[in-house]
Formats: sequence, structure tokens, C-alpha cells
Amino acid sequence: MSLASAGNGFSILRHRNFAFYLSARVLGTVAVQMQSVAIGWQVYQITGSLFDLGLIGLAQFAPFLVLILPAGHVADRYNRRNIIAWCLAAQLACALALLAFTLSSISIVWPVFAVLVLFGSARAFMMPATQAVLVNMVPTQHFSRAVALSSSSSHVAIILGPTLGGLLYYFGPKVVYLISSALLVLSVLLMRATTPAPQVVQRAPVSWHTLLEGLRFVWSKPIVLGAISLDLFAVLFGGATALLPALAHDVLHIGPGGLGLLRTAPGAGAALCSIALAIFPITRRVGAWMFGGVAVFGLGTLVLGSTSYFPLALAALFLMGAGDMVSVYIRHLLVQFETPDEIRGRVSAVNAVFIGASNELGEFESGLTAGWFGLVRAVLFGGAATLAVTGIWAVLFPVLSRMDRFPHHEKEAAARTATASAS
Repeated sequence: MSLASAGNGFSILRHRNFAFYLSARVLGTVAVQMQSVAIGWQVYQITGSLFDLGLIGLAQFAPFLVLILPAGHVADRYNRRNIIAWCLAAQLACALALLAFTLSSISIVWPVFAVLVLFGSARAFMMPATQAVLVNMVPTQHFSRAVALSSSSSHVAIILGPTLGGLLYYFGPKVVYLISSALLVLSVLLMRATTPAPQVVQRAPVSWHTLLEGLRFVWSKPIVLGAISLDLFAVLFGGATALLPALAHDVLHIGPGGLGLLRTAPGAGAALCSIALAIFPITRRVGAWMFGGVAVFGLGTLVLGSTSYFPLALAALFLMGAGDMVSVYIRHLLVQFETPDEIRGRVSAVNAVFIGASNELGEFESGLTAGWFGLVRAVLFGGAATLAVTGIWAVLFPVLSRMDRFPHHEKEAAARTATASAS
């Protein structure tokens, strides 16, 4: 691969809309990741409960699950850019509420969970709109690179956010929430400055038929169903991020700064992997790459649960992030390229349900199993379960595990062959 080819991976940043969209997403992600470190450490300091760490995820997922299908319909019916901007504004309100809670010096945690319910509600509307609008931000021929760069930039934010959050926490959680609020203000302004291409608007009235259309579409596409359900169950069992405050404090014996580095490591692995994918996109043996990425995620989880050595824990989390990024990249391309624009929001909502369930519900599952079986055993169980899911899904969805090219690449190759034969 030449330097010129590598540079082409970043040429889409010349598109103003994509650059503004990307900047807004990065700043918003940094803000949210900063808050996540502060919230986890703050709650664990107040209660010392592993179960409460799991409730952080559940408080966000419960409203998300209730609202996500209507949110997908909203993303198909109304301007996606405006939806994202309003959701970022709601996240800003959450950051300010957390700041007010901290300044009040209250030693109970239910107000934090109440704020997280609002945050989960905003995220329910933001996720399908954010996923669906990307295709309107760049020309179609640049979309695969846009996905990789968008993912890499988000993971750079996931690196910066926890690191900043952990370091700033030494000055108190109020500093974390204050700076997070400022970043969210900038994110709202940048998103409002974008002018994406017109979307195909769904004008059908709201009904159970329209709300469930995305779910029916996913169910009818074994490749899409297999890809997003693989991610759901792998991360549901293998996601140990909710337990990182406890691992940092009780196993690795480090403070909030070390916790910030732990939260950063998966993002670092994912960011480097996604930059590589932007320069060297996956074009062959797509199914093998996807299942391999999930298996690497499971192996990293096993290593994390087996060590009390801080550098090795960082390396394991880095490996988990890289493996997960391969799976995320392939899944996102499959979903977006296989979905008609008029139902893209609702299909993205279904995808978001699977992502949200794997992340937030996975955090609750981790907290619950840690409360039952102990911290280390819960992490080891998660890694083993992820590897088991990988093997089972390879058998259940052979069309996915044996897939060589992305479907749209196969169609393009067939069209080129037909043209060459005709000439």
C-alpha cells in the first residue's frame, strides 16, 4: 500500500459536513467518557457496592430499551441532524445536573441514577439518528472509509475521555462535569453547523407495523441478524467495563488515574485498529475476520480476569478493543449497505437495541454475577462465555462465518464482469 493510498483514507475530511459531524461526535464522546469515569468512581466511593456499579448500566438501558423503536421511526420521519443536536443538548443538561449533585455534597446515589435515566433516554433517540445520518454526510463511494474514520475518531475520543476524566478527578468530580459540559456545548454548535444531503423521509403514520418494520427487515436478513446478535451476546457476557472501578481498587490497587488508563486501553486498541481499517479496508474473508475479532475480545477478557499486574491488564483491554473494533466495523458496513434509506433509522434502532443491550445490560450482568460469584470469577466467566458464543454463532449462521466479500462488493464485481462480457 502506497503513501498516496494511505492518504486517500483521510481525504474525506475535506468534506465540510463530515468534518463537522466528526468533530461534534468526538467532543461529545470525550465528554461522556469523562463522565463515565467520574460516575463509576463516585458511586463506588459512596456505596462500595458491586451491584450499584451494575445498576449504572441498567439505569441507562431501561429507558433506552423502551424508547429505541419509536426513536428509529423518528429518525426516519424527521431531520436527523436536528435530532442529534437536541440529544446532545439533553446530555449537556445531564452533565450540569451531575455537577449540581456533586456541589450539593449529597451522600446518596439515587439522584445519579435518575440523571442516568435521562441520559439513556437521550441516547435512545441519538443512536439511530447518528448511525443513519452518516450516509447523508459523504458521497457513497467514500462511505466505507467514513465508517472507519468515524469509528477511529470515536475511539480516539474514548482514549482521551477516560484519561482526562481520571486525571481531572484528582481535582474533584465537579471539575470533570464542568469541562464535560463545555465540550457538549461545542458539540451541539458543530452539529447544528452541518448541512447533510436530503434523506428519504418516511411519511407513513406511526403504527406497530411501521415501528416493527426495522425488526422484520433484520429478521429477514440472516447475515445482518447474525452479525448484530453475535455482538449482542459476545459483549453481553464479555463486557467487564462496569467492574473496572472494582478491579482498579481491589485487584490492581490503583487510584482514579489508573482507572482512567484502564478505561482508555480498549479505546486505544480500537482506535489503532480502525485507523488501519481506514487505510487497509477488509475486502476478503469478511466472515472470518468478524468471528476472529470476537474471539480475540473473549481471549482478552480471560487475560484481564487472570491478572493482578497492571501493565498486563492494560494490554488485555487494548487487545479487547482491537478485536471488538473489527467486529463493529464489519457489522456497521453490513447493516448500512444492506438497508434502504427510508427504513435506515428503524434498522439502526434495532442495531442500537443490540448494542445497548450488550453494553448497558452487559454491565448489569457483570455487576450481578460479580455479586454472586466474586469479582474475578465474573470476569473469567464472561471471557469463556464470549468464546462459546463465537463457536455457536459460527454454526448457527454459516452464511456469515463463510462470507468472503461484503454483499455490495459482490454486486459490484458481478456488474463489472457482466459489463466486460458484454463488451
